[in-house]
Amino acid sequence: MKKVIISAAGALLCAAFGAYLFSRYSATTQPMTAAPAVSFGSQIGHFTASNYAPTDFTQAAEASVNAVVHVKVIDEGRSQHDRLATDPFFYFFFGPQQPQQPSRPQVKGSGSGVIISADGYIVTNNHVIENADRLEVVLNDKRTFEATVVGTDPSTDVALIKIEADGLSTLSFGNSDAMKVGEWVLAVGNPFNLTSTVTAGIISAKSRQMGIINSRQGIGIESFIQTDAAVNPGNSGGALVNTRGELIGINTAIASTTGSYAGYSFAIPSNMVQKVAQDLKDYGEVQRALLGVQITEITKEKQDELKLSNLDGVLVVSASDGGAAKEAGIEADDVILSVDGEAVKTVPELQEKIGRRRPGETVKVSIIRGGKTIEKSVVLRNVRGTTSIVKVEATDKLLGATLVELTADERASLNLRYGLRVEALAEGKLKQSGMQKGFIITKANRAPMNSVRDFEQAVAMASEGLFISGVYPNGKVAYYAINLQD
Repeated sequence: MKKVIISAAGALLCAAFGAYLFSRYSATTQPMTAAPAVSFGSQIGHFTASNYAPTDFTQAAEASVNAVVHVKVIDEGRSQHDRLATDPFFYFFFGPQQPQQPSRPQVKGSGSGVIISADGYIVTNNHVIENADRLEVVLNDKRTFEATVVGTDPSTDVALIKIEADGLSTLSFGNSDAMKVGEWVLAVGNPFNLTSTVTAGIISAKSRQMGIINSRQGIGIESFIQTDAAVNPGNSGGALVNTRGELIGINTAIASTTGSYAGYSFAIPSNMVQKVAQDLKDYGEVQRALLGVQITEITKEKQDELKLSNLDGVLVVSASDGGAAKEAGIEADDVILSVDGEAVKTVPELQEKIGRRRPGETVKVSIIRGGKTIEKSVVLRNVRGTTSIVKVEATDKLLGATLVELTADERASLNLRYGLRVEALAEGKLKQSGMQKGFIITKANRAPMNSVRDFEQAVAMASEGLFISGVYPNGKVAYYAINLQD
């Protein structure tokens, strides 16, 4: 019993002595967690709950939905045979024909568009409105308008259409160059005919080239903004906006094996869209500036051969005779680093920066040659090799056609000595005859068409109508009879 009592007393003495030592030590030290907590909080204060605010999309969505429209492509149900069979001028040449029973007009496709001016100018994709018999635009407030085509640019897949209205809600253009990978964006459109749909995502990449634009001029300008905002059929031509509600792109395509959204979508940058739309409004066609070079990305082998420090820049494969680059002294194996001080690291970046210029403008191009950086002053030229602005007038409101002369390369590729390409078709006699954009008019009333002036003279001299012959770019020969008396 004595042993138990002695052991207990010893334990109590040890505990008392330990408590005494702890109280003495703690009185001379700071709390262990105080200093680290203050330091940690100050270092990453922008992530603390009190300072972090989630992104608010509501204002951007409200600013966008009323400016994004539903574009419906209407098929009138009339074939080319139907139109020709009831044309008196066609009767004169080919005799009586039995017209086919026309079907009822129906919607054969739809997409989206963005109102960019209060008086009714709307930007959309060329592929949305291509080959439309008639366009119908439905606003977010359910008002419906007939739309006319102001102009199209297959090289960028941009089109400008117009409705007759005033006081419309619009989207202002933002600076697509200023957008960064990782920033939030909204896609606004009409997928699957679901009007005024808004989805959110981030910018996944910029200056993306997909090889999806096939232009009849052989010029496809692709420098897409890639996002993971959900985009589906019907979103084409709709708005990509930033969190301030500014238009920074036109939604154009998706990467998918099924035809529906699978994770990535692509938009034409707003800086390109704004330039193209303004050209179509002012001139009737895009004033496309060209450097006159063949270019490619720099490979590791080319880097070693040219002793380059990195793979940045665009390699000049060749410079075209009479082109802007060659006239400025740019040669094969030069590496283009920047345009007017703005770095270009890829082919799409260079194409976009030049594509936003007009013929006759001068740009400063920095190149590397022989290990040295050289600056060249380049006067840009158009597809015809000149520096002039080309304004294409509608040939006649009655005919509703915009015609341009074939370039030398086009004549050679089609094996033609002359011809006029139908660049655009508004409502008028030519469209009613069944003629489509891209058709090459070689003769009108047996007279060869070397210039737009030739066609205007043929129209002026025709008393009853025009008999037009020509060919489509695929080689299909076609004839159209135009009655000018009605």
